[in-house]
Amino acid sequence: MNLSQALMRWRDEDDGSILTVFALMLAIFAGIVALSFDFGRSAATQSELQSFADNVALAAAGELDAQPDAITRAQTAAATLIADSQTYAEGDQTLSGNDEYTLTFYAVRPNPDGSTQPTTNAEAAGYVAVQIHNRQVESVFGAVFNALTGRTDEDQNVAAYAVAGFTSYACDITPMMFCAPSADFRADENVGITVQLRTGGGAGQWGPGAFGFLDVASGIVDNAGVCAGLGGNALDICLIAASGSRTACFSQSGVDIQTGQRVGNYEAALNIRFDIFGGSANNLRNNSDYPVAPHVLSGYAPSNGQCMGNNAVDLPNVVGLPRDDCHSLGTCGRFGDGDWSAGRTNYVLTNYGGIDPHPEAMTRYEYYQAEIEAYENANGQLRRVLGDLIRPSCSNNVSDDPARRVFVAASIDCTGNAVGGGSSNVPVLEYVEVFMMAPVGLDGTRDVWVEVIGGVGGGSIGNETDAVVRDVVQLYE
Repeated sequence: MNLSQALMRWRDEDDGSILTVFALMLAIFAGIVALSFDFGRSAATQSELQSFADNVALAAAGELDAQPDAITRAQTAAATLIADSQTYAEGDQTLSGNDEYTLTFYAVRPNPDGSTQPTTNAEAAGYVAVQIHNRQVESVFGAVFNALTGRTDEDQNVAAYAVAGFTSYACDITPMMFCAPSADFRADENVGITVQLRTGGGAGQWGPGAFGFLDVASGIVDNAGVCAGLGGNALDICLIAASGSRTACFSQSGVDIQTGQRVGNYEAALNIRFDIFGGSANNLRNNSDYPVAPHVLSGYAPSNGQCMGNNAVDLPNVVGLPRDDCHSLGTCGRFGDGDWSAGRTNYVLTNYGGIDPHPEAMTRYEYYQAEIEAYENANGQLRRVLGDLIRPSCSNNVSDDPARRVFVAASIDCTGNAVGGGSSNVPVLEYVEVFMMAPVGLDGTRDVWVEVIGGVGGGSIGNETDAVVRDVVQLYE
């Protein structure tokens, strides 16, 4: 056999080729198994860390209730309430404590691109981001495979990130707002002060005491409530004046403000509580969805007949509940100081001959409630006198709820948020219950005079109305 024949025979020989192919495929299969195993370990660790991040974010966000110590409580809750475990990264161990992550707080939901500025203001913080520190997952089979192939061994770095937020939703409220005197104004700290609410008007920035209306999209109207199916003027009046379920929920993290004041509608709607059916509310006197308050004393009466509209006269021998003395003297701005001692003396002198029948009542709302109770418990002549003083005479639909003259409005930092008519996504400081002290428009102005009862929700003092504040903690990413 010459050389040429030997080479041709070797070329055609196939003994042992299968073994070669098998060895090659086994190496490839082993590599795939190794990579799959290590990838699974990394994926499992990432899932464990993400679960830990989510739970930490939710625990921290649950404390962001706009109180001065909210961030401190959020940090404590995250560090002490949440414990988890991870299996592979740097050994099997428990995840707990703030050495595992970094918390960053924000006033608005952070953008994914990282452009949102964090905040250290506990009262502004509504969102928290949790960044879990990187952890290494050791490559096991991959290390063997890399050694056989001469590649550099690389462990996997695994981390997790989560964002959660806290907000409150106020449900079944009057869709009104007013501008607070400052960002730190809280109703519970100002119970009993009188406030002069004046229409904001226009699109320019509104100052403290200005008021407007929340923009009610179709989705905000309670489809099962008394305002369902209404529109235009009828819807405006219903949302402000009807008794019963009217609106669904408004978020504390952001509301929209209506452009324009709908002056005639708000005046007519608010005055229904005082047994006044004028203007666009004239046809609602016999509608049981619009009962008047059980106590309508205002110092005004109709000049003729039994229904008061544009024919009101100022009574000489009866006065309504007074404003704070500083308001009467013109020595304070739109927010009073709660001192109505001089006005109270005049109220008792004019209406009761100088002997105070309710010395235990500290606020005007308490006095108003005491007068209702006195009427309900009185007999004979005294009942007739009290009835003449406080009871309605126009509508037959009279509410038995003393809170009929109470409504809930959103308190907003208009200066800090440059709020005007048409502003959108404006954060709410809190929702506040206020007691309506007098009808609108009978004093020659369109100002709404109210007394602060307290905040709504979160352990606040106010609880007179059916308004409900629901706290919601939500995981965003």
